[in-house]
Amino acid sequence: MGGQITGYRSVFKPGRDPSGSIRVAIRQFESNAVTHFLLVDPFTLETSLARAAAIDFSREPSPAALHDTPFLKALDRHTSPPYKLQNHGARHTDFPVNGMFLTVDMCPSRRPFEKEFFTAVAGLSRQNGRAMPLAIAMTGNWLESHRDELGWLKNQVAQGKLAITWVNHSYNHFYDPKTPLERNFLLAPGTDFAQEVLATERLMLENGLTPSPFFRFPGLVADRHLLAKLKELALIPIGSDAWLAKGETPQSGSIILVHGNGNEPPGIAAALKILRENHGVRLLPLRAAFIQGAHGEAGRMKE
Repeated sequence: MGGQITGYRSVFKPGRDPSGSIRVAIRQFESNAVTHFLLVDPFTLETSLARAAAIDFSREPSPAALHDTPFLKALDRHTSPPYKLQNHGARHTDFPVNGMFLTVDMCPSRRPFEKEFFTAVAGLSRQNGRAMPLAIAMTGNWLESHRDELGWLKNQVAQGKLAITWVNHSYNHFYDPKTPLERNFLLAPGTDFAQEVLATERLMLENGLTPSPFFRFPGLVADRHLLAKLKELALIPIGSDAWLAKGETPQSGSIILVHGNGNEPPGIAAALKILRENHGVRLLPLRAAFIQGAHGEAGRMKE
């Protein structure tokens, strides 16, 4: 969208767009004195922006019909007990697929981003004839301090080389290596969780990025209280069963985790090896992990 945004707030308002399709407004805000909504398609989990006047909330679907959609099913499933302090949420596809999901964390960092890695992913578009899907978990802190690198990523999207799902990864991403997980990351005392989430989304929108309905907890750390708050914000937590820097091996359906901020070279080295050597791996858009039969939206990885 770009431009200054005011009054950014969380809502949950089902309605219909001009074509009659169901949409769920999860955020409301003002831009240029006009009220807008951030919308989720509950069947595809795609997000979009619309002026308030374009959405008819008088024709909302029945609660039963809405809760039977992939979006609401995934939101309920991945914020429910049994709770795990670390890596709660979606770690693997909900349905059998032929492919994997590449997710890249952009935690705060003073180092240059992993341009070689992103270039390797973008380069696959030439062989596959389509933009290569990946999810980037963005912190507000990284975005504000790496404007040129963000511009490069946006340019790869504009050129049809990358299809990026923008995942919220909090604003500050606090971390103290000497503090136990129970009081670390977003569990640190005094953390305003809603502000960490909403400030990042607002910054994304002001920089022309459309936030997805996904969230990755810093350190993959959360408790039941944070998960309840995340559900109220209508965001699905994304974990991983293939954190490459930890030596975890991806399988079909894995949600792969690497850091693209320069802070974790071993993970990038492992990802580059997969990108360059594994001819049978397909990259899938993250939302396909929650939609049965959606794995046709893929890009085959090959040299």
